[in-house]
Amino acid sequence: MWNCRRFVYKLSSGAGARPPGIRPFGLWLAGLPGASSKGSHVSGGEALRKGILVLVLTSAAASATAQQSTISDLLQKAAVKLALAAAKAAEPQTIEDQIRFCEIAAPSFKEEARGAELKRAFDQLGLQSVRIDKAGNVLGDRPGAAAHPHVVIAAHLDTVFPEGTNVKVRRDGNVLRGPGIGDDCRGLAVLVRIVQSLKDAGVTTPGTVTFVANVGEEGLGDLRGVKALFNDTMKGQIDAFVSIDGTGVHVTNVAVGSHRYRVTFKGPGGHSFGAFGLANPMGAMGRAIAKIQEMQVPQHPKTTFNVGRVGGGTSVNSIPFEAWMEVDMRSSDPASLAAVDANFQKAVDAAVTEENQRWGKAGTITVTKELVGDRPAGSTPERAPIVRAGLETAAALGFNANLGEGSTDSNLPMSLGIPAITIGGGGRGREAHALTESFDVTDAWQGAQHALLLTVALAQK
Repeated sequence: MWNCRRFVYKLSSGAGARPPGIRPFGLWLAGLPGASSKGSHVSGGEALRKGILVLVLTSAAASATAQQSTISDLLQKAAVKLALAAAKAAEPQTIEDQIRFCEIAAPSFKEEARGAELKRAFDQLGLQSVRIDKAGNVLGDRPGAAAHPHVVIAAHLDTVFPEGTNVKVRRDGNVLRGPGIGDDCRGLAVLVRIVQSLKDAGVTTPGTVTFVANVGEEGLGDLRGVKALFNDTMKGQIDAFVSIDGTGVHVTNVAVGSHRYRVTFKGPGGHSFGAFGLANPMGAMGRAIAKIQEMQVPQHPKTTFNVGRVGGGTSVNSIPFEAWMEVDMRSSDPASLAAVDANFQKAVDAAVTEENQRWGKAGTITVTKELVGDRPAGSTPERAPIVRAGLETAAALGFNANLGEGSTDSNLPMSLGIPAITIGGGGRGREAHALTESFDVTDAWQGAQHALLLTVALAQK
């Protein structure tokens, strides 16, 4: 799910354009213990993890002290130019892949069929050690000359739509219509296009790239795919993470965290006439909702809450024995998220107490608050090399880009302090998470080119 709020600046169009203060992209290692006058330095992966990569002007002096790999240098390489041209020329096939993936249903927790199709594609493309981990993530390696830097490029398999949804894609001119066509079938198609174009052009990289089609990004999937990736499957191996999620050309560097609860109120229940006077779980829930709606939250950083679903009861003439609601709270600031969560807890507890006191039945109504979603908040600083790389690669290709915030698979690595961003897959998406979701293919190749060049840039020493 990519629900980005743009908030910093827009790169001016034209090749090489960049916002004020952003220098030509060059990664070098500075001030490292034990660095010799000949430019000895630690591995690119360790540098990325420790945040000691800095951006510098391309100059003879800098070249003398450290090995550089600039975007402009990469764009002069014949193999890279060939790969970029191939990514654009193959856009019709990328769109066919996008449609094919979309027409394989993949609700959260039921991504197996779509995952199998991605595994088949990874195998055909010649990725190494293609496997499906315990969570259901599909992984394939593209080894470089060294193990590090180790970059992960990912897109999520799942959609928000339940089993049984008609996932047939319709074409109306340049517009594709179908549930999940942009979010995130476009990302999956771009993932495949990067691998194919790099292979066809014979591009090699110093570092290793692992391509991942991950499960569980949406809704109650609760980032289970990337949680498994970082906590188990690739624990301690990942130096940089890029999620391709959503459409257009953008760079998301701020993670909007969320807490989601299913709150269940229980009581004895009974006949609405014969048992009148019992405390009512529905009454307690109503009181809780009223209190939640009165909570005050900051506008900056934006912090939100929502009671999204409610249920309970068996008939109009029965006092329900159970009522439930699902609540969502969000903020890009961990402290603000914790604060609104604490106020929510107080509101629910106070509502139960008041309902019991109203009917003189202390302890009759009980409540459980189950945390069903926990997406950590976090950010990758604007001046971090990976963010600059995301912006600089777009600018070098002549594309407009925006910095923004959103809730994506990058939330998890950002919260862990691992360099991470989310980028778009190109094209123009509309009405994501709706049955009427659509994707305009106009200039969609830009997303594939951006993702490809960024992949190569991050996999440099």
